[in-house]
Amino acid sequence: MSEPELHVATVDDLDVRTLHDLLRLRIDVFVVEQACAYPELDGRDVEPATRHWWLADGSGPVAVLRTLGEADGTSRLGRVVTRADRRGEGLAARLVRAALTDLPRPVRIDAQSHLADWYVGFGFVRDGDEFVEDGIPHLPMRLG
Repeated sequence: MSEPELHVATVDDLDVRTLHDLLRLRIDVFVVEQACAYPELDGRDVEPATRHWWLADGSGPVAVLRTLGEADGTSRLGRVVTRADRRGEGLAARLVRAALTDLPRPVRIDAQSHLADWYVGFGFVRDGDEFVEDGIPHLPMRLG
């Protein structure tokens, strides 16, 4: 199995096939696998400050995340996902580390609660009360 290559682009720099494959991976996990009907395509993927980060091998994207610029000047990390057959290889961690080297602080994330300790490993701290979004418990977290 080849070492996945890191990519980053704005939506305007993505070809149609790549955009499709990135969104398909997110939908496969967040909507289908997690059985959570919600508006995955929320309009933020096309904002000028949004950057799409992914690792790909010869079969396509194996891990994806996106970063957003918020109106208050903070950065937001989200939609972190790894293809089911590539989980456990540290791919999501590799992507998060890469994105964090590029993002201005502070960085916010609404982490699924069961992943909060994983995000603590990157330096994130809890930044509010747990809330339920689309039937899944989340914790607001902040870095920097």
